[in-house]
This record gives sequence, structure tokens and C-alpha cells, in this order.
Amino acid sequence: MSGHSKWATIKRQKAVVDAKRGSIFTQLSRAIIVAARNGIPDPAGNFQLRTAIDKAKAAGIPNDNIDRAVAKGAGTFSDGNILEEIRYEGYGPGGVAILIEALTDNRNRTAADLRVSFSKNGGNLGEIGCVSWMFSQKGVCVVEGVIDEEQLLEASLEGNAQSYEMIAEETVEVFTEIGNLEKLSQILQVKGFQVTDAELRWIPGNQVEVTDADQAKSLLKLIDTLEGLDDVQNVTANFEMADNLMVLSMA
Repeated sequence: MSGHSKWATIKRQKAVVDAKRGSIFTQLSRAIIVAARNGIPDPAGNFQLRTAIDKAKAAGIPNDNIDRAVAKGAGTFSDGNILEEIRYEGYGPGGVAILIEALTDNRNRTAADLRVSFSKNGGNLGEIGCVSWMFSQKGVCVVEGVIDEEQLLEASLEGNAQSYEMIAEETVEVFTEIGNLEKLSQILQVKGFQVTDAELRWIPGNQVEVTDADQAKSLLKLIDTLEGLDDVQNVTANFEMADNLMVLSMA
């Protein structure tokens, strides 16, 4: 099973539990701010914002916090902090390429935190462009429940999907072009599929297979550490790892 998809699935399963940590609230709130800033501050007409709000509600973020985040993105409320979107790149144990999307009001602090996280876990923070050429951004719809694959294929073709991947017995990820994500999500739902997430994700063009137990443990610890930083919104890596090794390495 491909590492990027398996890890994305694990992150979704951990989301509700991890929401008890303040960092998750911060990340989800900032995602709302960015979505409101990049489009209209109305979820009815802004798919990215609507999706960000749905994720925040699922994690238990209070409505007042969500409304405040939307207002910040719309420019009608300010706490004095100007957030900047920055992408960082680096290498993890075993030469695994890692792409990091951050949202920060202090890029020096963020870079320093990332550098420490990499160095303590067998990796190194690289220069801009060192690994991004290995990734392309796609829209991803996560479909869960009992799935008839023939019906899914028909709906995916109608929604102009590019491909789909079975992640677990009742979980499928359907991939499409960035600009087609909302249409695909709507068609899948109209066809009766339960779309539990719709997001933009960086997809690696090639994979690095990790088979060494020590490297696997260090790599997963590095990714978990990076994702725990307040300024980090998303982490993507191009590794493949056997399920049993991934489970053992996370223990």
C-alpha cells in the first residue's frame, strides 16, 4: 500500500483524538482563514472554505472559533498577526522526499522549528525546489462505506476522475484535477456515495520503499513531529512501507 495514502488514512483516523491537542485546532482554524482569504467568505460559494469548516466541525472546534477564523480571512477581524503561506522541502531517513505546507506569522521561527525536527529525526531541511519536482497536486475525494466498484467506476468517469485507489476494505480515494474537485465530490454524493473528505493533496510521482525497521520508526516519528508543529498545515512524503512495518514503527 502506498505510503502517502496509508498515512493520509491514519491521519484521518487520528483526527478526532488529536483534536484534543491545541495544534490541531490551530491548523484547522488557519485552513479556514486561508480558504476565506483566497475566495469569498461564504461557504455556500466557496468549496475550499466549506470543506475546511466541515473538517473543523468534525474535530469539535466551536462555532465561535470557526466564525472568527472566517472573519480573519475576510479581513473583518484582526488580531495583529499576518499569516503567510510557505512551502518547505527536505529529506527524511532513507532519502524519502518530504514536502511541507506551512502557514506562519514568523517564517524564521517556522524554519528553525522545522530544521530542529529534521535534525533530531535523521533528516535534513533542504532548499526550495529540492524535492517539489517529484510531486504534483491533485484533488482527492475520500469515499467510505460499502462500495460497489462498478458503480464507483461509472460515477468516477462521469465526474471526470483520473483514477481511484482502494485504501481499505471500505475506503477508496478518487483522484482528479485540482479544478474538478468540487464537481467530482458533488457527483459522487449524488450517486449515493459517502464522501467523507475532499481535499487538495500533493501526490508523489515516484516512491521510496522503506524496509528497514529503524529507518521506518525514525521516518514516522519525523512526520508526526512535523505535523505536530503549530505552523505546519500539511506534510506529504514519497514512501512506501508494508502495513505491518508501519504499525510496528508507530507503536
